[in-house]
Amino acid sequence: MDRWRGKTALITGASSGIGLATAERLARSGMTVIGCARNIAPIEELQQRTLGTGVVHAIRCDVTQEAEIVAMFREIEGVHGGVDVLVNNAGLAHSDDLLTRSVGQWRQMVDTNILGLSTCAREAVRLMVKHGIRGGHIINMNSVSGHKINDYNAIHFYAATKHMVTALTEGLRREVAALGTSIRVTVRSLSPGATLTDFANRWLGEAAVRDTPYVKEGFTFLESGDIADAIVYVLSEPAHVTVQEMILVPTEQKSG
Repeated sequence: MDRWRGKTALITGASSGIGLATAERLARSGMTVIGCARNIAPIEELQQRTLGTGVVHAIRCDVTQEAEIVAMFREIEGVHGGVDVLVNNAGLAHSDDLLTRSVGQWRQMVDTNILGLSTCAREAVRLMVKHGIRGGHIINMNSVSGHKINDYNAIHFYAATKHMVTALTEGLRREVAALGTSIRVTVRSLSPGATLTDFANRWLGEAAVRDTPYVKEGFTFLESGDIADAIVYVLSEPAHVTVQEMILVPTEQKSG
Protein backbone atom coordinates (compact mmCIF):
# COMPACT_ATOMS: atom_id res chain seq x y z
CA MET A 1 0.00 0.00 0.00
CA ASP A 2 3.02 2.32 0.00
CA ARG A 3 2.10 3.84 -3.37
CA TRP A 4 -1.24 4.98 -1.91
CA ARG A 5 0.21 6.97 0.97
CA GLY A 6 -1.09 10.52 0.80
CA LYS A 7 -3.57 9.61 -1.95
CA THR A 8 -7.29 10.33 -1.61
CA ALA A 9 -10.03 7.70 -1.30
CA LEU A 10 -13.77 8.35 -1.26
CA ILE A 11 -15.93 5.71 0.40
CA THR A 12 -19.70 5.95 0.10
CA GLY A 13 -21.91 4.46 2.78
CA ALA A 14 -19.04 4.85 5.24
CA SER A 15 -21.04 5.22 8.44
CA SER A 16 -21.20 1.53 9.37
CA GLY A 17 -20.25 -2.02 8.44
CA ILE A 18 -17.99 -2.56 5.45
CA GLY A 19 -17.74 1.15 4.65
CA LEU A 20 -16.59 2.17 8.14
CA ALA A 21 -14.14 -0.76 8.39
CA THR A 22 -12.69 0.13 4.98
CA ALA A 23 -12.31 3.78 5.95
CA GLU A 24 -10.26 2.76 8.97
CA ARG A 25 -8.11 0.27 7.02
CA LEU A 26 -7.28 2.74 4.25
CA ALA A 27 -6.52 5.53 6.71
CA ARG A 28 -4.17 3.24 8.63
CA SER A 29 -2.46 2.58 5.30
CA GLY A 30 -1.66 6.28 5.03
CA MET A 31 -4.45 7.43 2.76
CA THR A 32 -6.60 10.54 3.06
CA VAL A 33 -10.07 9.03 3.39
CA ILE A 34 -13.30 10.88 2.73
CA GLY A 35 -16.23 9.00 4.18
CA CYS A 36 -19.68 9.97 2.98
CA ALA A 37 -23.08 9.04 4.37
CA ARG A 38 -26.33 10.61 5.47
CA ASN A 39 -25.36 10.01 9.10
CA ILE A 40 -21.77 11.15 9.50
CA ALA A 41 -21.51 10.84 13.32
CA PRO A 42 -19.70 7.43 13.22
CA ILE A 43 -17.27 8.78 10.60
CA GLU A 44 -16.58 11.81 12.77
CA GLU A 45 -15.86 9.46 15.68
CA LEU A 46 -13.38 7.57 13.51
CA GLN A 47 -11.85 10.91 12.56
CA GLN A 48 -10.84 11.47 16.21
CA ARG A 49 -8.79 8.28 16.47
CA THR A 50 -5.09 7.97 15.84
CA LEU A 51 -4.84 6.35 12.42
CA GLY A 52 -1.12 6.41 11.74
CA THR A 53 -0.22 8.74 8.89
CA GLY A 54 -3.71 8.67 7.37
CA VAL A 55 -6.64 10.94 8.07
CA VAL A 56 -10.41 10.67 7.77
CA HIS A 57 -12.81 13.41 6.72
CA ALA A 58 -16.60 13.12 6.95
CA ILE A 59 -18.94 14.59 4.38
CA ARG A 60 -22.72 14.37 4.46
CA CYS A 61 -24.27 13.14 1.21
CA ASP A 62 -27.40 11.28 0.19
CA VAL A 63 -26.32 9.26 -2.85
CA THR A 64 -29.91 9.03 -4.08
CA GLN A 65 -29.71 12.76 -4.87
CA GLU A 66 -27.65 13.66 -7.93
CA ALA A 67 -27.29 17.30 -6.86
CA GLU A 68 -25.76 16.24 -3.54
CA ILE A 69 -23.32 13.90 -5.27
CA VAL A 70 -22.21 16.62 -7.70
CA ALA A 71 -21.80 19.08 -4.82
CA MET A 72 -19.75 16.54 -2.86
CA PHE A 73 -17.33 15.99 -5.73
CA ARG A 74 -17.06 19.73 -6.25
CA GLU A 75 -16.08 20.08 -2.57
CA ILE A 76 -13.59 17.22 -2.84
CA GLU A 77 -12.02 18.84 -5.88
CA GLY A 78 -11.72 22.18 -4.12
CA VAL A 79 -10.14 20.76 -0.97
CA HIS A 80 -8.21 17.72 -2.18
CA GLY A 81 -7.78 18.34 -5.91
CA GLY A 82 -9.44 15.12 -6.98
CA VAL A 83 -9.91 11.51 -5.95
CA ASP A 84 -7.60 8.56 -6.57
CA VAL A 85 -9.85 5.76 -5.31
CA LEU A 86 -13.62 5.44 -5.19
CA VAL A 87 -15.17 2.64 -3.15
CA ASN A 88 -18.81 2.59 -4.24
CA ASN A 89 -20.07 0.92 -1.08
CA ALA A 90 -23.44 2.58 -0.36
CA GLY A 91 -26.22 0.06 -0.77
CA LEU A 92 -29.78 -0.61 0.31
CA ALA A 93 -31.96 -3.71 0.55
CA HIS A 94 -35.59 -4.21 1.50
CA SER A 95 -37.16 -7.56 2.23
CA ASP A 96 -39.44 -7.38 -0.80
CA ASP A 97 -40.72 -10.15 -3.03
CA LEU A 98 -41.83 -9.38 -6.57
CA LEU A 99 -45.55 -10.15 -6.30
CA THR A 100 -46.79 -8.28 -3.23
CA ARG A 101 -44.46 -5.42 -2.35
CA SER A 102 -44.53 -1.72 -3.13
CA VAL A 103 -42.88 0.17 -5.96
CA GLY A 104 -41.65 2.73 -3.43
CA GLN A 105 -39.20 0.36 -1.77
CA TRP A 106 -38.06 -1.02 -5.12
CA ARG A 107 -37.38 2.55 -6.27
CA GLN A 108 -35.26 3.23 -3.17
CA MET A 109 -33.07 0.25 -4.05
CA VAL A 110 -32.71 1.41 -7.66
CA ASP A 111 -31.89 4.97 -6.60
CA THR A 112 -29.18 3.81 -4.17
CA ASN A 113 -27.72 0.64 -5.66
CA ILE A 114 -27.80 1.66 -9.31
CA LEU A 115 -28.24 5.39 -9.88
CA GLY A 116 -26.17 6.51 -6.88
CA LEU A 117 -23.36 4.12 -7.77
CA SER A 118 -23.37 5.18 -11.43
CA THR A 119 -23.41 8.90 -10.63
CA CYS A 120 -20.51 8.58 -8.20
CA ALA A 121 -18.50 6.61 -10.77
CA ARG A 122 -19.24 9.22 -13.45
CA GLU A 123 -18.07 12.08 -11.24
CA ALA A 124 -14.98 10.20 -10.03
CA VAL A 125 -13.80 9.44 -13.57
CA ARG A 126 -14.45 13.05 -14.56
CA LEU A 127 -12.11 14.28 -11.81
CA MET A 128 -9.50 11.59 -12.49
CA VAL A 129 -9.32 12.61 -16.15
CA LYS A 130 -9.44 16.34 -15.41
CA HIS A 131 -6.58 16.18 -12.91
CA GLY A 132 -4.48 13.62 -14.77
CA ILE A 133 -4.62 11.03 -12.02
CA ARG A 134 -2.70 7.94 -13.09
CA GLY A 135 -3.69 4.57 -11.77
CA GLY A 136 -7.07 5.59 -10.37
CA HIS A 137 -9.28 2.83 -9.02
CA ILE A 138 -13.04 2.37 -8.77
CA ILE A 139 -14.33 -0.53 -6.69
CA ASN A 140 -18.05 -1.25 -6.97
CA MET A 141 -19.43 -3.16 -4.01
CA ASN A 142 -21.46 -5.95 -5.53
CA SER A 143 -22.78 -9.19 -4.02
CA VAL A 144 -22.92 -12.88 -4.80
CA SER A 145 -26.55 -11.99 -5.52
CA GLY A 146 -25.26 -10.11 -8.55
CA HIS A 147 -24.15 -13.41 -10.08
CA LYS A 148 -26.90 -15.90 -9.18
CA ILE A 149 -30.55 -16.00 -8.12
CA ASN A 150 -31.31 -17.18 -4.59
CA ASP A 151 -34.44 -19.19 -3.73
CA TYR A 152 -35.29 -16.70 -0.97
CA ASN A 153 -38.11 -14.52 -2.37
CA ALA A 154 -37.23 -11.44 -0.33
CA ILE A 155 -33.88 -11.16 -2.11
CA HIS A 156 -35.15 -11.17 -5.69
CA PHE A 157 -35.44 -7.43 -6.37
CA TYR A 158 -32.20 -6.69 -4.50
CA ALA A 159 -30.52 -9.39 -6.60
CA ALA A 160 -31.81 -7.69 -9.73
CA THR A 161 -30.13 -4.44 -8.72
CA LYS A 162 -26.88 -6.28 -8.07
CA HIS A 163 -27.04 -8.04 -11.43
CA MET A 164 -27.23 -4.55 -12.90
CA VAL A 165 -24.13 -3.57 -10.89
CA THR A 166 -22.34 -6.48 -12.58
CA ALA A 167 -23.37 -5.18 -16.01
CA LEU A 168 -22.63 -1.55 -15.13
CA THR A 169 -19.15 -2.40 -13.89
CA GLU A 170 -18.29 -4.13 -17.16
CA GLY A 171 -19.77 -1.28 -19.17
CA LEU A 172 -17.83 1.29 -17.16
CA ARG A 173 -14.66 -0.73 -17.63
CA ARG A 174 -15.11 -0.64 -21.40
CA GLU A 175 -15.98 3.06 -21.56
CA VAL A 176 -12.98 4.04 -19.44
CA ALA A 177 -10.69 1.91 -21.62
CA ALA A 178 -12.07 3.66 -24.71
CA LEU A 179 -11.28 7.16 -23.43
CA GLY A 180 -7.94 7.04 -25.22
CA THR A 181 -6.11 8.94 -22.49
CA SER A 182 -2.99 8.03 -20.57
CA ILE A 183 -5.10 7.80 -17.42
CA ARG A 184 -5.44 4.22 -16.19
CA VAL A 185 -8.64 3.81 -14.22
CA THR A 186 -9.17 0.26 -13.02
CA VAL A 187 -12.81 -0.67 -12.47
CA ARG A 188 -13.49 -3.69 -10.30
CA SER A 189 -16.40 -5.50 -8.71
CA LEU A 190 -16.14 -7.02 -5.24
CA SER A 191 -18.90 -9.47 -4.32
CA PRO A 192 -19.27 -10.67 -0.72
CA GLY A 193 -21.38 -13.62 0.30
CA ALA A 194 -23.10 -13.93 3.68
CA THR A 195 -21.73 -11.08 5.78
CA LEU A 196 -23.06 -10.31 9.26
CA THR A 197 -23.34 -6.52 9.57
CA ASP A 198 -26.02 -4.00 10.50
CA PHE A 199 -27.01 -4.16 6.81
CA ALA A 200 -28.44 -7.65 7.31
CA ASN A 201 -30.34 -6.62 10.45
CA ARG A 202 -31.83 -3.56 8.72
CA TRP A 203 -32.74 -5.64 5.68
CA LEU A 204 -34.33 -8.72 7.20
CA GLY A 205 -34.81 -7.63 10.81
CA GLU A 206 -32.78 -8.92 13.76
CA ALA A 207 -35.33 -11.62 14.59
CA ALA A 208 -35.30 -12.97 11.03
CA VAL A 209 -31.49 -13.00 10.97
CA ARG A 210 -31.42 -14.94 14.26
CA ASP A 211 -33.88 -17.47 12.83
CA THR A 212 -31.88 -18.26 9.70
CA PRO A 213 -30.44 -21.79 9.52
CA TYR A 214 -26.95 -20.28 9.22
CA VAL A 215 -27.22 -18.62 12.62
CA LYS A 216 -28.90 -21.57 14.31
CA GLU A 217 -26.21 -23.94 13.05
CA GLY A 218 -23.38 -21.73 14.29
CA PHE A 219 -22.37 -20.71 10.75
CA THR A 220 -19.31 -18.45 10.67
CA PHE A 221 -20.21 -15.37 8.63
CA LEU A 222 -17.89 -13.00 6.88
CA GLU A 223 -17.29 -9.81 8.84
CA SER A 224 -16.87 -6.21 7.73
CA GLY A 225 -13.13 -6.42 8.34
CA ASP A 226 -12.82 -9.37 5.97
CA ILE A 227 -14.21 -7.28 3.12
CA ALA A 228 -12.11 -4.28 4.08
CA ASP A 229 -9.01 -6.51 4.00
CA ALA A 230 -10.00 -7.69 0.52
CA ILE A 231 -10.20 -4.08 -0.66
CA VAL A 232 -6.72 -3.44 0.74
CA TYR A 233 -5.50 -6.54 -1.10
CA VAL A 234 -7.02 -5.32 -4.38
CA LEU A 235 -5.38 -1.92 -4.00
CA SER A 236 -2.05 -3.53 -3.09
CA GLU A 237 -1.69 -5.33 -6.41
CA PRO A 238 1.23 -4.20 -8.58
CA ALA A 239 0.30 -1.99 -11.52
CA HIS A 240 0.52 -4.84 -14.04
CA VAL A 241 -1.99 -7.03 -12.15
CA THR A 242 -5.75 -6.47 -12.15
CA VAL A 243 -8.35 -8.59 -10.41
CA GLN A 244 -11.51 -7.44 -12.19
CA GLU A 245 -13.92 -9.51 -10.12
CA MET A 246 -13.50 -10.86 -6.60
CA ILE A 247 -16.11 -13.07 -4.93
CA LEU A 248 -15.74 -13.82 -1.24
CA VAL A 249 -17.94 -16.30 0.60
CA PRO A 250 -17.76 -17.94 4.03
CA THR A 251 -16.18 -21.36 3.93
CA GLU A 252 -19.43 -22.95 5.12
CA GLN A 253 -21.69 -21.16 2.62
CA LYS A 254 -23.07 -23.73 0.18
CA SER A 255 -25.15 -21.39 -1.99
CA GLY A 256 -25.64 -17.70 -2.82
